[in-house]
Amino acid sequence: MLEYFAQYIGQTFYVIGFNSTNIYGTTRGLKKLQIKRLNQIGRRKIKSDQLITFELARLITTLSLEIKRQIGILVGRDGVIHAVIVGDQHQLVIPDLTELRPGKRQLRGVRLLHTHLKNEPLSQDDLTDLALLRLDFIAAIGIQADGTPATVFLAHLLPPNPEGKIFECHPPQQIHQIDLEITPFLRELESEFDRQQIDTHETKKQDRAILISVSRHAKTDQDASIDELTELAKSASITPIDRVIQRPKKLHPKYLLGEGKLKEVIIQAMQQRADLLIFDQILSPLQIRTIGAVTEMKVLDRTQLILDIFAQRAMTREAKVQVELAQLRYRLPRLSQRSTALSRLTGGIGGRGPGETRLEIDLRRARDRIARLEREHESLAGARDQRRQKRSKSDIPIISIVGYTNAGKSTLLNQLTESHVETKNLLFATLDTATRRLRFPKEREVILTDTVGFIQSLPAELLGAFRSTLDELRDAHLLIHLADISHPRLGQHIKTVETMLVDLELSETPSLLVFNKIDQVSKEETQALCQRYEAIGISALKKRSLSPLLNTIEQHLW
Repeated sequence: MLEYFAQYIGQTFYVIGFNSTNIYGTTRGLKKLQIKRLNQIGRRKIKSDQLITFELARLITTLSLEIKRQIGILVGRDGVIHAVIVGDQHQLVIPDLTELRPGKRQLRGVRLLHTHLKNEPLSQDDLTDLALLRLDFIAAIGIQADGTPATVFLAHLLPPNPEGKIFECHPPQQIHQIDLEITPFLRELESEFDRQQIDTHETKKQDRAILISVSRHAKTDQDASIDELTELAKSASITPIDRVIQRPKKLHPKYLLGEGKLKEVIIQAMQQRADLLIFDQILSPLQIRTIGAVTEMKVLDRTQLILDIFAQRAMTREAKVQVELAQLRYRLPRLSQRSTALSRLTGGIGGRGPGETRLEIDLRRARDRIARLEREHESLAGARDQRRQKRSKSDIPIISIVGYTNAGKSTLLNQLTESHVETKNLLFATLDTATRRLRFPKEREVILTDTVGFIQSLPAELLGAFRSTLDELRDAHLLIHLADISHPRLGQHIKTVETMLVDLELSETPSLLVFNKIDQVSKEETQALCQRYEAIGISALKKRSLSPLLNTIEQHLW
């Protein structure tokens, strides 16, 4: 198991300092002379072009056989041994390599060489460590009965390739047979990584994401929710390349999904060149930080994805203010969790570290920005109230179109009023409230408004920010509840919207249930569903199909 994970889940390991050498692992039960020999191993140096010398390998294998434990060394490209690791008979725990992050470089700059007591090949855990930690090499050195080195099993990472292979395992060799020149080999390998990265950057137009759902809800609900997450990702101009679904008995407090599953996700991300992970659930600040630290990838949850979509779609000043308010309210509690580098420094007497000062400045700026936006929001809301009052005094009936996102509300508004509100086959394609006049015979007219669409689990931050916009629905004399009859989750969408209307205290306002997109289902199914839900069937793209709706509106209002 990786210490990269162990540092977050509270596993204990020991670090013993001897001069400048660090010995990691459980040294309990070892004799002082054996610990001294471990320290001597740590002070050795290898030529930069050599994997390992026979003499150093023999020191390690002899001591490993004597203590009946695996021993490993982490070696830098300059041949310096950064750490000596003591494990048990079957595995060893790799120390935290956070300070050796690859950065722009694809490899971490260290190689792991360790013993296998039974001369067995590299295990799956070894290869997983190689991939997750992006080591230069990983090698397992077998031990003969007399303690001398036996077979060497060696592997290294591969650049992205059509076969999707992550690593290459070399044929088993004896130490004296290894003629690999480390420096030129790594130089060429990283050059290929760089070429692949440049090619990918030039050809890739959108971020690529793996979608993850970890839930204990019913499987049908979980499948429906991640299907919707897929559509949300597409709306945010993100390409979903894979999805991971897990139904654990117990949710992991720090990773949400299990550690083994998280390792699989990281491997998948490497194979498929993913840029980010998107969780269908709402993650806590701690979960976002720990998952991001382990995977070294950008991590989003459902709320942040929806907020990003709203930020892309907002066009008017009012919508931009509302969205920024929602984003700041969402991020404020996460600022304090964003990095351990900004935490209070220990040591000193009654002093504060510069990290905390920076953090306090960021928090204060965020709160000041929220206060300014709230004042601007109140001003914009006041202007909106004045417009609403003018409409109320005109005695012209007001009709508001509500419904699940992407049900076709803007398309219906355009068709009824011959307007040109932008429409796209995407979730939350339009956010800004549109108001138009609709004329009926006998010199009658109504005011028709189109509002932001609803969605299951709409973030509370968004609902609060858009409440003033949704308050316009209170002035409506009639609500047209538009639903997509072709959607497989029609019933769930209707229920979600009805629940939202109750939350907004609009359940008493008269409403008409209207099924859109009847051209995408059979006539028999349309009739059955309309009869079952007492709804009116239309196709917002076909003006001739709107007559029943217009007649019903006339009968209701006049």
